[in-house]
Amino acid sequence: MATVTFDHVTKRFADVVAVDDLNLEIGDGEFMVLVGPSGCGKTTSLRMIAGLEEISAGSVRIGDRVVNDVAPKDRDIAMVFQSYALYPHMTVYDNLAFGLKLRKVAKQEIDKRVKDTAAMLDLGKLLQRKPKELSGGQRQRVALGRAIVREPAVFLMDEPLSNLDAKLRVETRANIARLHQRLKTTVVYVTHDQVEAMTMGSRIAVMNEGRLQQVGPPQELYDHPVNRFVAGFIGSPAMNFVDVALTGQGADAKLSAEGITIPLPGRFRQVVGPTTDRKLVAGFRPEHLELGETADGAARVDVKADVVEYLGNEEMIHASAGGRDIVAVVDSAARVRPGDILELHVAPGKLHLFDPETGATLVAERELLPA
Repeated sequence: MATVTFDHVTKRFADVVAVDDLNLEIGDGEFMVLVGPSGCGKTTSLRMIAGLEEISAGSVRIGDRVVNDVAPKDRDIAMVFQSYALYPHMTVYDNLAFGLKLRKVAKQEIDKRVKDTAAMLDLGKLLQRKPKELSGGQRQRVALGRAIVREPAVFLMDEPLSNLDAKLRVETRANIARLHQRLKTTVVYVTHDQVEAMTMGSRIAVMNEGRLQQVGPPQELYDHPVNRFVAGFIGSPAMNFVDVALTGQGADAKLSAEGITIPLPGRFRQVVGPTTDRKLVAGFRPEHLELGETADGAARVDVKADVVEYLGNEEMIHASAGGRDIVAVVDSAARVRPGDILELHVAPGKLHLFDPETGATLVAERELLPA
């Protein structure tokens, strides 16, 4: 096992900066997820750890060793790719054993490692099959097993679930999490799916346009995003954002827009200041919107339901408020229908405010402390 450290790492492709001054330390045995939209630099960062991309500036360390000029085969890493990349003419056993044979590991040790890994991944009955005889989920387990059998210091996983259907994705996600708990090996996992990131990562590093936006445990990113990008990317469905104007002062201060009235929570008064008509962006998550009469201090959002998606135990309401799209997730017992006029409210503690120019979260210093 080992730590992985990015120290002011930059990667350029001609005039394009794919990764810009990345500083990130991944702890020994940690499951770190790099997440962000396509083109944000997450896969390039992973490939620099693997040695598949040269570093333009800065350094990458695995443990205490700088590996900028170390060949990929000598970095003690194993990588699981988006495609399974199995040898089609080999059996499952031979696919698992191939890397060990190249390293001239003793035959008895190879057999032990392959069978132990196969038992761990429930592949014992499939060892004599070839990839074409396996389902997508079974192939992905073989790809994982090929990495595990090498017993590397670091696992690198590049969107390994993207080729699986929804049910298999959920099952394999849980299996990878269980494997990490058992093996305690450092894992760097790349995905664009924030649900995978939230459910699997010990910590999440959110990237956008080559820059690290925020890193922390899933709950911290969900509850305390540092900017509008992180707030909108983490959470499903995405956070609602509304342009609002500040009016009044002190206890009478409120944020308002057409169809929306938000008494300014006391914790924001100092950071917002007394400026009347200041423009801000209010954010609130769909799951924090509630139906019913608005309590004192809560934000009120009057909407017209446009589309209602029934999801069993809950309904996802796509609504409009003053020409803005609002998404709310409510209990299915509400039985909302398209065309209904609804009064929604958000508790003061669930409200987020952002600077409209920089996108930075407006938060009083005391709120930065862990809850």
